[in-house]
Amino acid sequence: MKYFIIYTLLLFSVAQCSNELVFEEQSFQKKTTLPCTGDCPSISVKIPVANAVPVVADSINKKVFSVLKEIIYFGEKPYTSKDYNGLLTSFINSYEKLQKEFPKDKFGWEADIKGSVKYQSENILNIEINHYTYTGGAHGYQGLRSLLFDPNTGKSIINDELFIDKASFKALAEKKFRAKYKIPASKSINSTGLMFEKEMFQLPQNIFFTDKGLLLYYNSYEVASYADGAKELLLSYTEVNDYLAVK
Repeated sequence: MKYFIIYTLLLFSVAQCSNELVFEEQSFQKKTTLPCTGDCPSISVKIPVANAVPVVADSINKKVFSVLKEIIYFGEKPYTSKDYNGLLTSFINSYEKLQKEFPKDKFGWEADIKGSVKYQSENILNIEINHYTYTGGAHGYQGLRSLLFDPNTGKSIINDELFIDKASFKALAEKKFRAKYKIPASKSINSTGLMFEKEMFQLPQNIFFTDKGLLLYYNSYEVASYADGAKELLLSYTEVNDYLAVK
């Protein structure tokens, strides 16, 4: 009887583990085959790929890939690639086509994308995409994307679903944001040079769950110039827990 109980517990443990998401990092690289000197145009992608829970993992992986298609492209429309190798090939092909059309011009293209599991709990999974791309011009573009999921279903969580009362949370965030960036409460949110639309404070497009608290992250150009860089505000969970619908 004793051995039967131990065996049953072991089976239960294995079953539990099989229902837990597991991530493995996958890497992809591609470099131009055209003659070049110095830093040849290339693209590198490192991304966490979910497995162990097929339906949930598939949902998460499809969303991550769709976001990378929004980041890695040149032209008016995203590439129609079906996988990462195809996506990287399309990016390099765009460079090579342009180089062949304008052989006397120099194009120092590059892209570097790194994904990581930023935060994981029973109710929320947060994947961060740190990306840099350069396809000509004065400078490239670096940014962070926050992808939020329900780890039990793989369904994406949009920012509006994070809060019990978004308006009240927004008011708290504005107060804290003004304090951090020394913007007087009696003046416009843009009075110190920021660029919020319609002169009104807004929550950022990207919100991260971290071990230290909720991070509000405004990428370059979102509310400030490229020269001013990204703006961020970290709020402790003690401050925000009462506002969160997902914890």
